[in-house]
Amino acid sequence: MYIIKEKVELVFNSLGIEPSFYEHRNQLTALIPQENLVDFMNELKHNKNTKFDMCVDVTAVDWAKAGNRYEVIYLLYSNENQFYLHVKTPVEETHPKCPSVTSVWASANWYERETYDMYGIKFENHPFLRRFYMPEDFKDPETKEPIFPLRKDVPMMGIPDAMPLPPYPEKYGDLK
Repeated sequence: MYIIKEKVELVFNSLGIEPSFYEHRNQLTALIPQENLVDFMNELKHNKNTKFDMCVDVTAVDWAKAGNRYEVIYLLYSNENQFYLHVKTPVEETHPKCPSVTSVWASANWYERETYDMYGIKFENHPFLRRFYMPEDFKDPETKEPIFPLRKDVPMMGIPDAMPLPPYPEKYGDLK
């Protein structure tokens, strides 16, 4: 792990960014400000020492606190080095947005759409950012604001006046 950490540290240095890492359960995470995200990711992919050629996943976390309430988390993999790297970038609560990395990895397209659909984080310069699972009209009946189901501010008991879920099969027999 220390060899990869040193290689990623060189990428930080080449961009003039102060390296910021932490390790948890033998997994390395790099913390990067949004303004450097695309350049950092591009360098991680194309640098001959790192070669993170796969964007395996993109997701987010809602910490439900003021300031940088959200974090966008990228999971990258280097086939050559056989190593995973998490890259986290903070996202502000008001008007949550993050630069898209679809210009670096085309696979990030669908992952960013899913993250937008669940958390409402808009990925700037995304080629086709729209809802992924939820219908386009998935909105609060009173405020008409879009609802993003994995946010901590979504009511735990569901959306008032929304259509109820279908009955449980074990209570009403097998659904066919």
